[in-house]
Amino acid sequence: MKLYHNLIVLFFIQIYTNCYSQDFPISQVAIEIKPITVVATATITATSKIKNGLPLPIFPVSAWHSKNTVGFDLNEIAFVNWNAGGVSSISGLLKGNFIRTHTTLNSKWVNELIVRYGVNKQDGLIMQKSDDEFRFNSTFGYRKDTLSNWYFSCKINFNTQFSNGYKYPDTTTPISKLFAPAYTFLGAGADYFDKANKFDVYISPLTMKSTLVLDQTLANKGAFGVTKATYDSEGNLISEGKLSKTEIGFLVTNFYKKEVWKNITMENRLSLYSDYINNFGNIDVEWKLQFDLIVNQYVSANIGTHTIYDDDVKTYEEIDGVKVAGGPTLQLKQSLGIGLVYVF
Repeated sequence: MKLYHNLIVLFFIQIYTNCYSQDFPISQVAIEIKPITVVATATITATSKIKNGLPLPIFPVSAWHSKNTVGFDLNEIAFVNWNAGGVSSISGLLKGNFIRTHTTLNSKWVNELIVRYGVNKQDGLIMQKSDDEFRFNSTFGYRKDTLSNWYFSCKINFNTQFSNGYKYPDTTTPISKLFAPAYTFLGAGADYFDKANKFDVYISPLTMKSTLVLDQTLANKGAFGVTKATYDSEGNLISEGKLSKTEIGFLVTNFYKKEVWKNITMENRLSLYSDYINNFGNIDVEWKLQFDLIVNQYVSANIGTHTIYDDDVKTYEEIDGVKVAGGPTLQLKQSLGIGLVYVF
């Protein structure tokens, strides 16, 4: 039985080999099996793409930039039974600086508004004005390419004051008022502007300076260089004084701001003007130099000087009770204060 079974198996093997015989020889393949000593690792990073049917919002970048600075300085000194003597006093100064700048690759337009008003009260005396300024500056410049710091520019400046000014202790006769005087400079020229170093020089060979004295009493006295009134021999008014005066001249201005020491910033403003028609070469000077000492984000101290020389502003001396007009002189104001400042 076992022999019969083996014959059957041999028969089917023969049939299988004859039916699937190959016409080409089968070469032997040697396979070398080596033991696995290193485990291969692979990092698979799965990424997913989030599809959003809504378009991304586009926010245009404005060419306008703004900076606003407001502050209040307070100085006070008080004496109570002080053997060395002294006068108690308190003074306050409210100030603001507002800047709007429009900048493109080849143009710049800088607008600045400066306001200051301060008062001082001493023991036994009436309140006196210590500072008063309203000033607006606007400069537009255009350059041919971005490689140059020189701009073809035009500039307008305007400045006046808020309230009456007096020669204390006399408070009955004002020596200045709102728009008396008021100065306007309008001209064109070249402007060298270095934004990185905060350095600006403006040179104008053609600038019109207008002086306004919009108070007839002051105009009749010829205040601030306007043509004064004329009177006959008996003191009767023949013609009233002019309310304005116009000059054409040469203007140079400079602005420079730099951190000279840590938390100490210097700001320099200089203006030089000379009239072509009347005494050309006689230069009107206005120079402001200020140091700001930053204590922290909201507290700062400042010390500064303001120097003016204007050939049209005459001085007066009182001789034997009579006011006698003198020549122009150097005007100097020095200030020192500490207070609050807020920038936004």
